[in-house]
Amino acid sequence: MEEKMTLQEFLDYLNSGKTVTAGSVQHQYMCRLSDEAQRLTAELNCAYRTPEEIREIFTRLTGKKVDESFRIFPPFYTDCGKNITVGKNVFFNSGCKVQDQGGIVIGDGTLIGHNVVLATLNHHLEAERRGDILPQPIHIGRNVWIGSNATILPGVTIGDGAVIAAGAVVAKDVPADTIVGGVPAKVIRSIQESQ
Repeated sequence: MEEKMTLQEFLDYLNSGKTVTAGSVQHQYMCRLSDEAQRLTAELNCAYRTPEEIREIFTRLTGKKVDESFRIFPPFYTDCGKNITVGKNVFFNSGCKVQDQGGIVIGDGTLIGHNVVLATLNHHLEAERRGDILPQPIHIGRNVWIGSNATILPGVTIGDGAVIAAGAVVAKDVPADTIVGGVPAKVIRSIQESQ
């Protein structure tokens, strides 16, 4: 018989950074949330939606009310949804893929380009434990611009005002007011040097 857990217990577990063991109660709960997220993203992506309808679906997806300034150009994909927090004036362009089990916080005024991937999970490196999942959060500051096709990896913090170049793979923290690019992403220059 499957043990029960609440959403808050699940989020507390994930946000503690503990390993989610394959087949565990937490893993089973994660699978149920993934099914719900698939249903809600299909509803979001299957037809034209007004900005108001998009915000309403996103609120159900995350379990948190979003500000009227929040915008998404679908399609938008997530395999959880319940561990995303977005500020005001946040914009997702089309094709973004968000793996938020480890937690994603996005500050006010952030712009996220086409096909950006935000990934908060890794798998265990030992082959016998490869099904185990290791959550780490992503924190994105205020007024960040993430270019198209960039990938932000687990555990990364992006400082306020930073710019992530298109196609970058960000594996390390990004200082505020800094432009990074490349694979792996490296500092190109500060914003002040660009002006």
